[in-house]
Amino acid sequence: MNAIMSAWIEWLFPSVKQPALIPVFNRKRLLWVLPALMLVACGSNETPKPAETPAQQDSLAAKFQLDKIKLPPGFSISVYAAVPNARSLAWGANGTLFVGNKDESNVYAVVDTDKNGKADSVYTIAKGLTMPNGVAFRNGSLYIAEMSRIIRLDSIESRLASPPAPVVVYDKYPDKAHHGWKFIAFGPDDKLYVPVGAPCNVCEEKDPVFATITRLNPDGTGMEIFAKGVRNSVGFAWHPDTKELWFTENGRDNMGEDIPEDELNYAPKKDMHFGFPYCHQGTDLDPEFGKGKNCADYTAPVQKLGPHVAALGMRFYTGSMFPAEYRNKIFIAQHGSWNRKIASGYRVMTVSLDGNKAAKFEEFATGWLPGTDDKEAFGRPVDVIVAADGALLISDDKQGAVYRVSYNK
Repeated sequence: MNAIMSAWIEWLFPSVKQPALIPVFNRKRLLWVLPALMLVACGSNETPKPAETPAQQDSLAAKFQLDKIKLPPGFSISVYAAVPNARSLAWGANGTLFVGNKDESNVYAVVDTDKNGKADSVYTIAKGLTMPNGVAFRNGSLYIAEMSRIIRLDSIESRLASPPAPVVVYDKYPDKAHHGWKFIAFGPDDKLYVPVGAPCNVCEEKDPVFATITRLNPDGTGMEIFAKGVRNSVGFAWHPDTKELWFTENGRDNMGEDIPEDELNYAPKKDMHFGFPYCHQGTDLDPEFGKGKNCADYTAPVQKLGPHVAALGMRFYTGSMFPAEYRNKIFIAQHGSWNRKIASGYRVMTVSLDGNKAAKFEEFATGWLPGTDDKEAFGRPVDVIVAADGALLISDDKQGAVYRVSYNK
């Protein structure tokens, strides 16, 4: 019991290096509250939500208005799972889909036991977290990005109903809520990549970690800045062939209805600077911070993605279900604008590449915004991920759902 209590003390009070130094009175008090804290943080003994019947699936499709979603010929969309505030997605080694969220405090695990493209169980595997948006899986463990720290759930796929206590991997990221939610992923170098958004609309912070993409070793050591001048990235992936990093970036607000546009950026090496806060979309100097600067000094985007569309999750298509022309295309979820007179985004786009240049930028899934007012939007795509069978999953935090897009020849 003492060992368990010491581990929890270290997690709850990371500044306390020697748990034995905590006064005996407080240690006794912790003995009373630790069981409750363990339930809050881990969601132990979780009973999974049962699978929906075919009738319930039809009801969910109607509820989420999937009949209004427009796709290219041959494609169809269905409900994979209902998950509250569904945000970033990551696959486990055994086919578990892990789902983070931003506006709530939970992390979920979705299981499709019979592999029929519909979830059979949804587990709550962590509770009481702060903006647990990002999820990444490595060697049996799930890494979760909170606002200011990275935690880890070990051997998680065998313990979905009774998750382990989280292990703190790194707890020195800023605690600023503005752009504090994080997408995370392991790169080909086996390092965990973690963006740190600017804590503002536009500003020049003294702390160099803001407006960057960082990376660190799986054990939390060796944190370093990989890319600079990145206002806020909530999605990135590595090209399947070149293993080089590509990422989306959200442009600043209050500079105009049509500028700046969000960006798709290419970062083949460390220490590249992508312009923020001095230059936006590769061409426009910031009216305040751009004085005396030159946009030619910074890396321009490969593709402009549209003004204020909130481009978030992105993945290269590596499956075999879709037609051959989709191979290695980039799918990008556009969450949608919040303050534009004519709303933009609320869709999934594709970018076709010719080498390291964009060849085509096209709509793939639309319909979540039936008009021009953002208040009319009934869904907001957040992340995309390719399933083992080649289907494309799309998370939607507004509707609390994960969709499955499939192709029938």
